[in-house]
Amino acid sequence: MTREVLITGIGFITSIGNDSATVSASLREGRHGLLPWDFCGNPNVPVKVAAPVRGFNVDSPHWRDWNWPKEHNIPRETLRGLAPHGVYAFCAMEQALADAALTPADITDGATGLFCASAGSAFVLHHNLTQARACQFERGNPMGVVTSIAGTLNFNLAAHFAITGAVTGFVSACASSSHAIGYATDEIRLGRQERMIVVGAEELNADTVLPFAPMRALSPNADPATASRPFDMGRDGFVGTGGAVVLVLEDGGVARRRGARAYAEISGWGQASDGYSVATSHPDGAGLREAMRRALRDAQALPEAVNYVNAHATSTQIGDKAEAQALRSVFTAVGARPVVSSTKGLTGHGLSMAGAMEVGFCALALREGFMPGNAHLREVDPVCDGLNLPRKSVCTQPSLILNNSSGFGGSNVCHVLRPVREIRS
Repeated sequence: MTREVLITGIGFITSIGNDSATVSASLREGRHGLLPWDFCGNPNVPVKVAAPVRGFNVDSPHWRDWNWPKEHNIPRETLRGLAPHGVYAFCAMEQALADAALTPADITDGATGLFCASAGSAFVLHHNLTQARACQFERGNPMGVVTSIAGTLNFNLAAHFAITGAVTGFVSACASSSHAIGYATDEIRLGRQERMIVVGAEELNADTVLPFAPMRALSPNADPATASRPFDMGRDGFVGTGGAVVLVLEDGGVARRRGARAYAEISGWGQASDGYSVATSHPDGAGLREAMRRALRDAQALPEAVNYVNAHATSTQIGDKAEAQALRSVFTAVGARPVVSSTKGLTGHGLSMAGAMEVGFCALALREGFMPGNAHLREVDPVCDGLNLPRKSVCTQPSLILNNSSGFGGSNVCHVLRPVREIRS
């Protein structure tokens, strides 16, 4: 029998809040985290807005210069191996474990695994290579590799928290942490692990964000109130953000025996590739359409049963259009009209962390009984005809949620979440 997979803990370090209560209030009230932003002191750079994390200062490549909220104690030996986004991840992980009522000792027996998602730290890598080239590679940072490459999160967190279960990293661009959640779900379903911790984290700095500018993927809009507006006719690119979100996924039987208070059940997931372009979505959203159908099939649910979709929509012209067409194929074509929103209007786009962040938002919506609205949506693109796109949050309890993520190369991943089912003896 397939095991029940529950979300029993969440840690948020995001542009709209660094704890569940603040994040929930931001989602309900439509409070965005975007600010005017100067990435590198060059007024000719066309990108003027970003969505930073508050309470942290990790702008230096030197760990001795960093600051973070005082309630977190990062040991020096751990700090030396972290990238800036590793600091976010460490703090979010401590928060998630506390939220799940787990101690570090509870996750060291091999029954708990760790799946992480990030693109690594281009910022730290560039700094280390610049120093090494300056001395023709005669010297270098001994921790340079583990602080910068894409596996930096799983290296450091597994070592610090002594996790001896399944540990690996996922790199599929903006679908990375969604892939991590899907495969973590399967680890539990197949009985390989009792518990999986999923981490998604990214940095907000010039090295991480500005390479998207030559692709014309970033918004040049200087107004934080309108720069990120998914599904809007005037959308002109995404707004970068950083941070970390950590989810604790747990076998339902294990969670219930220890009296855990779960947020939601992950009842299905699916993935499909566009097989179309290295950088842009299939024009009619073919891969995402199939991923949604596979996720619903895995969850044994019909499209009509879904009443909220957290869309991937990043506020780019091509991506939002493709997703809108995929949503219309799956839902509108069969007469279904779930609430659809992209919370990136509030948060900006977190790249590798987007999937974990938005599954966390969906879990909050299920436990607290609301559906986030579409911040900054003014003039709906006609391609969205038939979609239910409320501007403000809807104070209704969702019964089934679909969450979408898409990444470079046409990677599409979807998850289906439902309220925790009552188990009767």
